[in-house]
Amino acid sequence: MVTGRERRRRTAAPLPGAVDLPSTPYDEYERPFFTVSQVAEMLDVQQAFLRRLDNHDLVSPARSEGFQRRYSRSDIDRVSEVCGLIDEGLTLAGIRRVFGLQAEVNALKAEIAALRGRGGNGGS
Repeated sequence: MVTGRERRRRTAAPLPGAVDLPSTPYDEYERPFFTVSQVAEMLDVQQAFLRRLDNHDLVSPARSEGFQRRYSRSDIDRVSEVCGLIDEGLTLAGIRRVFGLQAEVNALKAEIAALRGRGGNGGS
């Protein structure tokens, strides 16, 4: 078990002369590293469920040279979000709609920010 003191020690500024450890593939949030079976075990879901999410365009993992699905940490977070929405009673079609609306909202927010950056009033 990691105590608060140990956690602070690990996240403190590096000591002078300290050597940076090489990053590992799973340290990169967007790097497709995890297999279907690993993700299924991590999230306690069936592999078929993960394939179904891909078929419904809710999560789009990368493919290896052998065409096997490879999930990034970002993809895993998305699957976890889908599981939460399913637990709230949404269907896969409903979740796809929610994600589409979230993307529209984010695009509109970016557009407003760009207009404000150019000196437009952006509705304010």
